[in-house]
Amino acid sequence: MSNFHPWQSGTAAFLAFGLTAGAIAPFVTGASALAQSTRFSDVSSTYWAEDFITELAQRDIIAGFPDGTFRPDAPVTRAQFAAMMRKANQAFNKAEQRGSTTFVDVPSRYWAYSAIQDAYKTGFLTGYPGNVFRPEQNIPREQVLVSLANGLDYSASSTSVLNYYNDGSSISSWARTPIAAATEERLVVNYPNAKSLNPQRNASRAEVAAFIYQALVSEGEAQIVSSQYIANPEFTVTIPAGTTIPVKYIREKILVAEEDEQLPLTLTVDANITTSDGTVLIPAGSEIVGELRSTNGGAQFVAEKLVMNGQQMTIDAASGVITTTETVTQGSNVGNLVKNAALGTAAAAAISAVTGDRAIATEELLIGTGSGVALSLIQRFLGRNSVDLIVIEPDTDLDLKLDEDLVISTN
Repeated sequence: MSNFHPWQSGTAAFLAFGLTAGAIAPFVTGASALAQSTRFSDVSSTYWAEDFITELAQRDIIAGFPDGTFRPDAPVTRAQFAAMMRKANQAFNKAEQRGSTTFVDVPSRYWAYSAIQDAYKTGFLTGYPGNVFRPEQNIPREQVLVSLANGLDYSASSTSVLNYYNDGSSISSWARTPIAAATEERLVVNYPNAKSLNPQRNASRAEVAAFIYQALVSEGEAQIVSSQYIANPEFTVTIPAGTTIPVKYIREKILVAEEDEQLPLTLTVDANITTSDGTVLIPAGSEIVGELRSTNGGAQFVAEKLVMNGQQMTIDAASGVITTTETVTQGSNVGNLVKNAALGTAAAAAISAVTGDRAIATEELLIGTGSGVALSLIQRFLGRNSVDLIVIEPDTDLDLKLDEDLVISTN
C-alpha cells in the first residue's frame, strides 16, 4: 500500500464499492436488476452474512450478478464502495458538505464518476494527496469502518474498547479512534471470530454489506439482525475518586437526633454524570441507596448501592459531616418545624417528648424503624425542656464525593 496517508484534513474515509472498468456492475441497479430475486445462488440460508445481504438487496442498495450470484467472498474496490454509498445515502440522508472535486485518475467518463463525486460531497470519501482517488484499489476492512464512522460523524468515548479485539494492536494509528467509535455503534462484524478484527485484510463484498447494514441499524434505518459475529464488547469507563455526584431528596430537610445511629435513605442523582465528550455514565434520576449515620457530633450519608438502568452496583461514596443544629423547645411551633421535612425516628420521638405533640411519632414523615421503637424513645426524652436536632438540607448538604474509583461497565 502507498505511503500516502489516506485521511487528509480530518475528512472521512475514501473507500468505494463498485466494479473495475469493463466488468459487470452488480451494485448499480437498473430495472433488470430490480426484477431479479434477492436470494442469490451462492448465498445459502446458513451463510454467515445471509441476513445482511438479503436485507440490503431488498432495499435496492445492492444487487447481484446476472447469473444469479452475489460472489460474497470477492474483494471490493473504492469505486465499488462509492456506488454502494450512493444508494445507502438515500437512507442516511446526509447532506452535501462541500463542492465537487477533480480526481486525476477518475475521468468524467468513468463508470463510477458520479457516485464518487456524490460520496465525496457528502463527506464519506476523500482521496490521496495530489487529487488521486485510486478507484481500482481493493480496500482493507479498517478503511471501510473508518469511512462509515467518519462519514456518519461517530465519536468514541474511549479507545479502550479496542482491547476487545485479540488483534487490536494491528489497527493503524489513524484508524484507532474511528474504529473505536464504529465498535461502540455496533458496526463491526467479524467472521468467523467476533474478536478477530483483521483490520489490514481486504474487505469482502459480504463484509462490506454487513458493515453498511449495521450502520443503517445504528442510524435507526433498519431492524437489528441477530448475529453472533457482531462485535459486542463490554467496555468500562472509570469515574475517579474525588468526583462529586450531586443528589436531591423528596423533602426540603431532614431532622435527625444523635440517637438516630443508622437510618436507611435513598437519594436521587440530580444531574447526568458524563465523560468529557458528553457520554452519559450515570443518568440523572438514578438512585443511590445508603444510610444516614451519626458520626463525630453530626450526621453523614454513606452510599452503598447505585441503581441505574435497572441494574445496581456497589458505590463507595459519602457526604460531608453535617453539624448544623436547631434547638427544639417546649414552645416550638411543631407545624413549621416539620413542614416538608423527613424525621429520623429518634428526632420524631424527641420532638414529641419536648413539645407534647404525641402525633409526631406516627407521622409518615418518619424514616427508619417503626412507631413501637419511636414510642419507647419518647420515654428517653421526657422531662427535657429542649433538644438539639441535626438539620440536613439535602440539596446542599448531601452531595457525594467518591472515596474510591467507580468503574462503569457499558454495553
